[in-house]
Amino acid sequence: MAAESPAMRRVQVAEHLRLLKLKEMFNSKFGSIPKFYVRAPGRVNIIGEHIDYCGYSVLPMAIEQDVLIAVEPVKTYTLQLANTNPLYPDFSTSANNIQIDKTKPLWHNYFLCGLKGIQEHFGLSNLTGMNCLVDGNIPPSSGLSSSSALVCCAGLVTLTVLGRNLSKVELAEICAKSERYIGTEGGGMDQSISFLAEEGTAKLIEFSPLRATDVKLPSGAVFVIANSCVEMNKAATSQFNIRVMECRLAAKLLAKYKNLQWDNVLRLDEVQAKLGISLEEMLLVTEDALHPEPYNPEEICRCLGISLEELRTQILSPNTQDVLIFKLYQRAKHVYSEAARVLQFKKICEEAPENMVQLLGELMNQSHMSCRDMYECSCPELDQLVDICRSAGVCWRSAPDPVCLGITGRGRTTVKIAACSFHWKLCPRGAPTRCQPALNKCNVVLRRRKNVVLRKGRHICRRCLLAPAGRCLSSQDAQGSGTHLRRQSVPYQSSNAVLGDPLLSSELPGMDVYVR
Repeated sequence: MAAESPAMRRVQVAEHLRLLKLKEMFNSKFGSIPKFYVRAPGRVNIIGEHIDYCGYSVLPMAIEQDVLIAVEPVKTYTLQLANTNPLYPDFSTSANNIQIDKTKPLWHNYFLCGLKGIQEHFGLSNLTGMNCLVDGNIPPSSGLSSSSALVCCAGLVTLTVLGRNLSKVELAEICAKSERYIGTEGGGMDQSISFLAEEGTAKLIEFSPLRATDVKLPSGAVFVIANSCVEMNKAATSQFNIRVMECRLAAKLLAKYKNLQWDNVLRLDEVQAKLGISLEEMLLVTEDALHPEPYNPEEICRCLGISLEELRTQILSPNTQDVLIFKLYQRAKHVYSEAARVLQFKKICEEAPENMVQLLGELMNQSHMSCRDMYECSCPELDQLVDICRSAGVCWRSAPDPVCLGITGRGRTTVKIAACSFHWKLCPRGAPTRCQPALNKCNVVLRRRKNVVLRKGRHICRRCLLAPAGRCLSSQDAQGSGTHLRRQSVPYQSSNAVLGDPLLSSELPGMDVYVR
């Protein structure tokens, strides 16, 4: 599958309300109708937080929420972008003079990242113009990778306009690299799962080389989503990139401590590979080589034998050059322990022991503590949600992105929460009623704090994406009806192209091109 190019499908726009509305809005905006449509999903990471950019495997899945773009190639060399959300202003520029301002994480810059990535991959100096109308239902700044979905969608739009072909793996790698034009030092997880997702399975995403392996989650499980109403824009703050640099600095100091050639070391996995030891042994090396107290730039320079100028210009990224405190010990400890948990998680899923839920839950709880204490990527609102649900007998697993995932077993619920906005629960059939009181209390707290009104059942994703047994949980299910929705019989194809009028985007987890 990974070697395949995005497939093409033909369906009728008139049969699907969202696409029909997008087509009508496009006609109203540009005075014409789209020639094709492209879709890219968001994602939630089950386990493996903040380790993809350190070279380690992660375990995400795509979600139903997506970015959908209606496209019309034009004969001019003008790129015109519009958004169905009035909060995002129109943008127009020459398709042959793409300029991306890293200091301004405006929505259209993410589209330009994907376009520029494809342009540079093929070494093209001239691109045809296009009119694009973007529609998305991934909540922004929520940790569900709305920005990466837009980058991937734009890359696939550009590829389709050019009439070129690339494999899904190639597209994922190009889009991962091109997002760095906006200043985000990510590792490629978001783009990879957006292109490589399949129905009924999470994916173990490995890097260098990029590959995806199915990981079957507990059968009969569904996912529930809730919103803590806290937002964070990675590109608008240096916190994300600070973590990347802390991991890079930790890798260099560990390499220097073990008398390795550290100059070209960029990731923590490179140190392990050069030493040829296990993750558990790397944790012991970290204990010996790094101290828990924060490092300042001067101490780092002394350890590496370099000047402050060399540190700032040759190692640090532009938006981290003024950082005065680096917690190298804590970041390395998190990365190596989290990487080990990912492998343990996969092994448990493969072996499927009777106490599978409890074992996975323990790993997720360990991950929560590491994310909160060692990587410091939680927030007060999220911590309060954790406390509320724990008081109701729910064990939480928090994560650095504002998303969480959990598993409910007999008498026990284990949940992964991400750092700000959303949390997910994985619940066996009939179990959601146990979670409902805690979720209701969370909603009350959120209304008080944020002065927002959450509609009854709003915290429930009506059609959650990855239901391993083909089941989805509706808000009625969460109220205890016990009725599970079954998806329509549509094959899940990541990075698909659909010829003609497209299929409703929520039916497919992977990326789709809909060509009219």
